[in-house]
Order: sequence, then C-alpha cells, then structure tokens
Amino acid sequence: MHIKSLHKNLIFTFLLTAIFTNSFAQEKHLKNIQKLTFGGDNAEAYFSPNSQMLTMQVSNPKAGILCDQIYLYDLQSKTYSSENLKLISTGKGRTTCSYFMPDGKHIIYASTHAFANECPPPPKPKDGKYLWAVYPEFDIYMADLNGKIVKQLTNSRGYDAEAVVSPDGKKIAFTSTRSGDLELWTMDIDGTNLKQITNSLGYDGGSFFSHDSKKLVFRSSRPKTEAEIADYKALLNDNVVAPTEMEIYTCNVDGTNLKQITHLGKANWAPFFHPSDKKIIFSSNHHSTRGYDFQLYMIDSNGENLEQITWESEFNAFPMFSPDGKKLVFSSNRQQSAARETNVFIADWIDTDDTEMAKTANLKKNISFLASDDLKGRLTGSKEETVAANYLVKQFKSLNLKPYDGATYIQDFSYKVKLNPHDTIANSGVNNTGKNVIAFLDNKANKTIVIGAHYDHLGLNEHNNSTKVNSVGEIHNGADDNASGVAGVLELAQMYSQNKTIENVNYIFALFSGEEDGLIGSKHMAETLKNKYPNVISMINMDMIGRLNDKKELTVGGIGTSPEFKNLVEKNKPAGFNITLDESGIGPSDHTSFYLKDIPVLFFFTGTHTDYHKPSDDEDKINYTGTKNIVDYAFRVSNSIANLDKVEFVKTKSNAAKKGAKYKVSLGIMPDYADTGDGLHVDGVTDDRPAQKAGIQAGDVIIKIGTCEIKEVYGYMECLAKLNSGDEVPVTFIRNGEKKTVTVKF
Repeated sequence: MHIKSLHKNLIFTFLLTAIFTNSFAQEKHLKNIQKLTFGGDNAEAYFSPNSQMLTMQVSNPKAGILCDQIYLYDLQSKTYSSENLKLISTGKGRTTCSYFMPDGKHIIYASTHAFANECPPPPKPKDGKYLWAVYPEFDIYMADLNGKIVKQLTNSRGYDAEAVVSPDGKKIAFTSTRSGDLELWTMDIDGTNLKQITNSLGYDGGSFFSHDSKKLVFRSSRPKTEAEIADYKALLNDNVVAPTEMEIYTCNVDGTNLKQITHLGKANWAPFFHPSDKKIIFSSNHHSTRGYDFQLYMIDSNGENLEQITWESEFNAFPMFSPDGKKLVFSSNRQQSAARETNVFIADWIDTDDTEMAKTANLKKNISFLASDDLKGRLTGSKEETVAANYLVKQFKSLNLKPYDGATYIQDFSYKVKLNPHDTIANSGVNNTGKNVIAFLDNKANKTIVIGAHYDHLGLNEHNNSTKVNSVGEIHNGADDNASGVAGVLELAQMYSQNKTIENVNYIFALFSGEEDGLIGSKHMAETLKNKYPNVISMINMDMIGRLNDKKELTVGGIGTSPEFKNLVEKNKPAGFNITLDESGIGPSDHTSFYLKDIPVLFFFTGTHTDYHKPSDDEDKINYTGTKNIVDYAFRVSNSIANLDKVEFVKTKSNAAKKGAKYKVSLGIMPDYADTGDGLHVDGVTDDRPAQKAGIQAGDVIIKIGTCEIKEVYGYMECLAKLNSGDEVPVTFIRNGEKKTVTVKF
C-alpha cells in the first residue's frame, strides 16, 4: 500500500461503518428450498431409506406438544404442511434423536417415558453457560410406524441416546455414560455385541456413519487443562454438558484411526458425511464475532477446503443428505413467524465445482515465495523485481492465460522516483523503470473485469518509504503489503481459468509495480486500458488482505462508484465478517488509477498494523484462513458484478467525502479509518515519532488533543491543523477502558 498517498488521500475518503447483522442467501448448493414445518421447534429430521419419509423431533406448546416428541413426516403429500406430521413416540416423557431402521418400517429413538410421564425440565444456565441436558433416564427404543414399541434396545443406568443406524444395516452407534463418561458405543442391529468406540475424556456424541458404513463422524469436546477437566466433570456429575467448545472427529467403526477434522474453535457439531464420503457437512458458529450465529459448512474429510454452505438466518443445523444424495434436509430459523421458532427445510442438493474455491496451500506457496528474503523486498527497478515478475509470468503461463498486450505479459514503464520524501519540485527525482505483469482470460464476452494487486514493496528502503527509522539496508519483505493481494489475484486467476464455467465476462489479471512510489504502474496501465479494452466494467483491487484480525474487520472501498455495488457487497459477505464500507473511489492504492478513468472500482483491505512498511511484515504473520475467505468473497462479488445487466459508473460526490484540514505536524501513528464515533483508534505507532516517544500504543483510542475533542479521523486532522512544530500539548486517550493523558511534543 502506497504510504505517500495514505494520509494525502485520507482527506477524500468517507467511511461508512456498517455491521451487517442480516446476510443474504448465496446458497449455491441449495436449490428449491422449501419449508416443511410451520411453528414450534422442529429439528433433527432424518430420511427413510426410500427418501419418502422423515422422522423428526418436535415441540410446540401452541399445538399441545409440551415436550420433545418424535413425529413421522410424509414427503409424498401434495403440499408441505405441519398437517403431514404423525406422532410416533408415546407422547410421554421427553424424546430425542430418532432414526430409521434398514427396513424403513421401524424407527429407533431415545425416551424418558419409562421413568416418568412428565417432561423432565431443561437445565438452567450455570455461571452464564448454556447447557445441554444429559438425562440419565434416556434409553433407546424401537417402534413401528404406528408408534408401537416393539423392543427396548438399552436398559442400563445413565444416558443412552443419539442412536443412528449404519447404511448396511448391521450396526447401531450411540452415545452412553455407561463407562462413566460420554463415549461412543456400537451394538449389532438387534442390540447385542456392545462395544465402546471412544475412550478419551470429553463429550463424544452426535455420530453418523459414512455411506460405506466403515467410518463414524462425530462431535467432541476434549477438555485439556486442569480447570477445563474439573469443570467438565462437575457438569457431567449434574447430568449436563456445556456445548460451547466442540470439534469434528472421525474414526473407523471399531474406534481406530481417530482423526480431528476441524480446528476452528467454538461449537462445531451436527456432522454428516457427503454422499461421496470425501466431505463432511456440519453446523458451526466459529465465525461469529458477536451474538448467536450458526451456519452450515462443508469440509474435506482431511480437514481442508472449508466452505460456507448457508448464509441466511442465524441458526442452521442438523443437515442430512437423502440416501440418493439428491436432497438435503436441515433445521433453520429462517422464515420464522415467531421468536425462537425453528423449522425443517428441504432442498435439492447441487454439487459445485471444487476449483471455484480458494486453496490455502496455493496462497501460502505464492506469499512465501514473494515475501522471502531472497527477493529482498521486490523494490521497483531492482533485479529482484525482475525475478518476481518472471515468477508471475510463469504462473500465468501455467494457467494458459493470454498476454494482455501482444506477445508478452510484461508491460514496462519508466518514471522518476523521489528519494527525498520532502521534495516538492515537479519532475525532479531519479530515473527508474518498472514492470507490470498482466494476463487476459478470453471468454469471448462483450465485457471485461480487471482484478489487480501490486507486487512491488520497499526493498531495502532505498526509496525511503519505511515507517521504521534508520532502516536503510534492512529487507522489507511485504508479506501483507502486498504479497497477500498478489496471491489473491493468482488464486482468482486459477479459479476462473480452471473452472468448468465459461463466464459472461472476460478477465484481466493485473499485477502492478511502482505502487509504493505513487501508483505508477497502475497509472501507466489505466492510461491506455480503454483504448485496448473499451468494454471494462469494473476493477477489483486487493491490497493488504493478509492480516484479518480477531474481529474479522474488513474494509471494502469504492462501493459508491456504481449503484449496485453496496447491495452485492452486502449479500456476499462471509459469515461473521464486520465490514466497513468506503464509498469513495479514491484511496491509497491502485484502484484509484482506474476510478480516475471513470471505471467503477472495489477495494478489499484488512487494515494497517504495527508491521506496516517495516521489515517485520513477514509471512509467518499472515492469517491464511482470513485471506482464503476474502478471496472467496471477491470471487462471489466478481460473479455478481458479471451478472449485472448494466454497471453504471458514478463519481463519488465531493459532498459525500469529508474534507480534512491541512496540517503542519504529525503524531506518527497509523489510524483506523473506520468512523466509530468514539475517538481515533490507533492501528500502529511509528518508531521514534511523537506518539511513540510519549508512550501511545497500538489499540489506544485518542479522544482529545489539547482542548480539541476527537470523534473520528477527520476530527483528528482538524486538531492537528491547529498545531505548529514544537508545540507541547496534552493528548488524552482510552486504553483498556481507562482514560490516560500524556504530554506530546510535536
């Protein structure tokens, strides 16, 4: 990212902070989604062997169903309605986890009815923890489709529930406390030959068989620390568990080859094998940064290639594929007519092209190469820039992409670089050259989208753009700035060139040099772009997408440059992301060059940090999961732009951009540009500058300079405008909720 324009262009930028609580469906795997139940709490719906019926768990006080009971649902009815539900359990006690037997004429489920007719009360939260009950009165029963119990399969003290049947009809897997802990067990289909499958402390449950009946997939909480172990045991002693930390595991049916599949944190549960047995669908809130939010995800059985499946509503769980793999049934609170309502939905399942997913391994390979010490910071005009350019050409050739112009992927340019950052004399400086690397994907379409990033960085600080004092001679690897964006463009080039779809747009993949010296390479390309490709409808820029923070804060700039951009950016947002929208087409990166040529632009940016423009911006600090999610996000957004009938260019109005006052002094910080309204949030502090000398740190929120109050970045600039070099004034800020004041000499 271009430091010299970072503060300069700040005065043009208007930031609209928007935390989107409602997502829009981008559920490409789900077609013809239909609601099956209407009212109450309906969950854990599972198909019969012939896919013509479902069995599910229902409670609905308004319908007189005061406690979870098992119902049969006829999918052959002419209309989907709660009228299709038929009670199949006794109507007494509480039930859970029903499943069809292989003959399709019987089901198994767990029930407390033998202990008492009354419904056992649900557990109350303890110390603020949400709890699941582990009722010791649960035993597993088999009933026919008229509700007659024909056999009791378990009859031991403690919890026996969560029973499922193997597709080959030979085994039943279930969860039990008969060993003193919540473990997986199997038995033969007739209830004999009991065998314990797992034996590690923690809740192992919610298991399902693979379609070949050889494996089990399940959720597990595995307490590790002494405090976690003590807490788990104390809760289990009270017949409850806290289901807030669970991961997905697989093992062979005999318990061997135990593997942890997810390492996502929070609650990952309700897993089920994809019909291929090569993937697992499950519910998770790992993405959630605030509030209650569970979405369905898919992951490869080796733990790679996590993919979000649902976007709509805040609860999606209990997915199950039909035996033929053509349908998915799941529970969701979408389309609810009352609070706390959960209904069952059915949809056609659509398998999509796996090449249309960003691969973390590819991102890491490309970032690691570009940000290695061997490339010495990729300074524009250096021999290492040439090495990087040749590497990028090789990547484009491997994808069978065409050169952008003629026979070469390289676009040379020359310019004067100012080695003195305070030099204001026009046309002064030292002659320098650079190389853009540009490729073209020809889909024979009548419109084109440019996707770009800059691959140059600061080298050994020969051009004096570092934020670290006296750092000439130190390698500035620029892993985030901007090897991350380049890796993103290469991955999008891979996705679009290798997928099975021929899009209705062409793509230009542009990797610029000279960005750090003033957007030089992108300006050079933009000057002649419309002459070569007059049908360009948009430019998407990725600059610094590698450091997504724990709050998952991402800025998307340029949303005001076309009327549809705000809507499509919102509806494609990944779950849990907190997006700041920047309306302006002007910003401190290469998209500005295209906006100034009347091309609509979008700009993806995870923000500055303490390593910005320092030698410490290294590959080991990259958030690869976040980077992958952003690349997938850009892919969805690009597809949405391609599908627009018209992409109208709009100049971002001058009155939509706050004007910043001119100032003669600097505090030496990297500001967070989001307009949060509670002060200026400090993202980074430059060494040996006034802020650092006074003890101001990253994470502080500056609220006052002298008597001048600050609400956001523009107020900060107005306060600086009132100061002169040499002034000493108090600066007040908030740190960890505590107000502090220091004296700063500007």
